[in-house]
Amino acid sequence: MAGGGASEDGDIGFQIAPMVDVVFVLLLFFMASAGSQIVEHELNISLPSGRGAADPNAVPNTPIIISIDGKGAVSANEQNFDNPGDKTLPGLRTYLKGIMDRYGGKDPVIIRPTPDARQDRIIDVLNAAAASGVTKLTFG
Repeated sequence: MAGGGASEDGDIGFQIAPMVDVVFVLLLFFMASAGSQIVEHELNISLPSGRGAADPNAVPNTPIIISIDGKGAVSANEQNFDNPGDKTLPGLRTYLKGIMDRYGGKDPVIIRPTPDARQDRIIDVLNAAAASGVTKLTFG
């Protein structure tokens, strides 16, 4: 047809195929997001009660702090032990062994070397602690 009218070939009308594609994409999106939900679980936690300790005369565990300085001097709870050249540290071993025997080995031992402390001296202290039966040891 000649003139100003639209031809039947140029009039595309309403297309359903793109709408179906959009519906399928939305369906896939919602299915995928529903499958990735986080399932909440109940945690069983035992909270402390307001009751006191079972033994009111019980002494809390007191940490034993072992300091090592850059010159190799070793002290435990502000008490100096042995000389810096002694690798076996018999005084420290005796001290720690006495505490472990007396309190059942429940007191924690904290080793606090200074930044300039030698590695071999730290190993000497670790060996003395192991020989004394220390089981709770950490660095602080």
